[in-house]
Amino acid sequence: MSLELKIMAEMKEAMKSKNEAALRGLRAIKAEIIKAKTEPGASGEIDEATEQKFLQKMMKQRKDSLEIFVKQGREDLAEKEREEMLLIERFLPQQLSEAEIRDAVKSIIAETGASSAADLGKVMGVASKQLAGKADGKTVSTIVKELLS
Repeated sequence: MSLELKIMAEMKEAMKSKNEAALRGLRAIKAEIIKAKTEPGASGEIDEATEQKFLQKMMKQRKDSLEIFVKQGREDLAEKEREEMLLIERFLPQQLSEAEIRDAVKSIIAETGASSAADLGKVMGVASKQLAGKADGKTVSTIVKELLS
């Protein structure tokens, strides 16, 4: 079942149960799907990789907003971001733990022969491709920097 069909089915359920938080998040995802389908050069269909990419982008936006709202003491807005993050997370693949990311980065460093911080770009290029959709880029970057220093 495509992401769009899953979203539509869940929107119906959210409307029936009057779940405003779920409905808000589902509408945001649906808007991204429509946007991706109508972008210049798009064929009206989107593949799973594109779906994952915009879901990750949405998750990152929510995390950044959550961080700002918490710093500003706006718990009401922070709670909305948390609700939407939980909803988006359901449609993303299972994320790797920090230990799993660390193991993957260690093997990438061994593969590429990286030995210093000067090789950061080389390692990040490979890591970004291998861990795409499975790990947060910021976490991967932090671990790579730590292991190369």
